[in-house]
Amino acid sequence: MWFKNLIFYRFTKPFDITAEELEEQLQQKRFRNCGSQDISTYGWVAPLGKHSELLTHAGNGFVMVAACKEEKILPASVIKDVLEEKIELIELEQDRQVFGKEKKALKDDVIMELLPKAFSRCQTTFAYIDPNKGWLIVDASSFKKAEELTSCLRECIGSLPIANPPLKNMPSHTMTRWLAQDTPLPEHLGLGDECELRQPGDEGGQVKVSKQELVGEEVEVHLQAGKQVSKMALLWNDALSFVLGDDLVIRKLKFTDAIQDQLDEVNAETAAEQFDADFALMTLTLQQMIEELMESLGGMSEEVVAPAHKKLPETESANYSGSHKLDR
Repeated sequence: MWFKNLIFYRFTKPFDITAEELEEQLQQKRFRNCGSQDISTYGWVAPLGKHSELLTHAGNGFVMVAACKEEKILPASVIKDVLEEKIELIELEQDRQVFGKEKKALKDDVIMELLPKAFSRCQTTFAYIDPNKGWLIVDASSFKKAEELTSCLRECIGSLPIANPPLKNMPSHTMTRWLAQDTPLPEHLGLGDECELRQPGDEGGQVKVSKQELVGEEVEVHLQAGKQVSKMALLWNDALSFVLGDDLVIRKLKFTDAIQDQLDEVNAETAAEQFDADFALMTLTLQQMIEELMESLGGMSEEVVAPAHKKLPETESANYSGSHKLDR
């Protein structure tokens, strides 16, 4: 459940669907396993896994959802070999050549023939909604994976008014100034031991630095040559470490021993209680970190959307939801 990556989406309208409404709407696309002729399936699963059948889990004003994707593994080389055998057999038996349109139809037949025999793999993507601060946070390192989840959510609830955070400054510009020491790092942030620098432009070179001090002559030479930071490892309040990209994606997110020490103080008697404790600590920690990080990067050009009119109970777990649409 502990997130390892973060992709941020900003609500452009208040998130105000009730818990019961969201639970009901997500049921439209509850996950099902692939059938014999399915290449892939995608749908919602219970965040608590076997400990609950509910498709949402909420507490302290946050709500978590989870989507699962199952896809059949059909290597292109296998499809190609079987297709070539079929084409060769047809050309031999019928004494004619197989052309493009027929080849495409044969390829589709081969895929349908192989699907029931194919192995499958499942991947679960977690996300949570912070309606009071106006965030949708997805545990994904690629926008493609995150947008699979947001698209599925949009299908269920009708609209999803979200957009990438409207920062006033480009993250690469701010991170470059931090690394060049032109701008001091905020007190709550510290440099890690990893960064990536790129020359502006599509053909620009890039340099990766890892497991060493970032402030020094080696890195300074590249900064003076005009390279800019595209990724940088950062520490936040001795509680989190992560790599921030110029696309505002956080990767390699790790919670430090300071967070684990807080969890050790929780006397959870069941798996559900432990999940509640983990969820509460993770979301509250990330809420503070995100707020401070956005401010450190220069702030956003728009005010936070208004909190939802309907709020979750602050103490007990419940289902919750939202109404949104992707703004391009």
